[in-house]
Amino acid sequence: MTAGRLRAALDELEVPYTAEGDGAFLVTLPGERRHRTLVWLLVGTHELLVESFVCRQPDENAEGVYRYLLQRNASLRGVGYALDSSGDIHLVGRLGLDGVTTAEIDTLLGTVLDTSDADFNPILERGFASAIRREWAWRTRTGQPVKNLEAFRHLVQP
Repeated sequence: MTAGRLRAALDELEVPYTAEGDGAFLVTLPGERRHRTLVWLLVGTHELLVESFVCRQPDENAEGVYRYLLQRNASLRGVGYALDSSGDIHLVGRLGLDGVTTAEIDTLLGTVLDTSDADFNPILERGFASAIRREWAWRTRTGQPVKNLEAFRHLVQP
């Protein structure tokens, strides 16, 4: 029973999750650049599907964003970047059911978290620079804090 092994692995790893039906688990991982990363683990007939939404479709420079993601795919283990039909960006992976072990789930979740968190700002810089500049200008003009935009200061100041 793979769903039972997966539940036991998640419990052993002490990661927060909710079971959403038989064989569907939504894991919540804390991040640094991103507040949190949500990861679906879906037990199928022959494989475990791992999927995590990373970012919506870029507003601009989609080619640059997608080039960055394809280059990153070459260094990832167990997951890779993919686009849905709307162009939104996800990390997706598949694991044979025999590979559902605590160590492998730990590795997969770690890869998703590290990748999503490390690549979040570079994706935003490439695909949402104009929106970041507009938001920065509006916040400074209206006296709003820019603390959560500090990582993008280089985009608004020469």
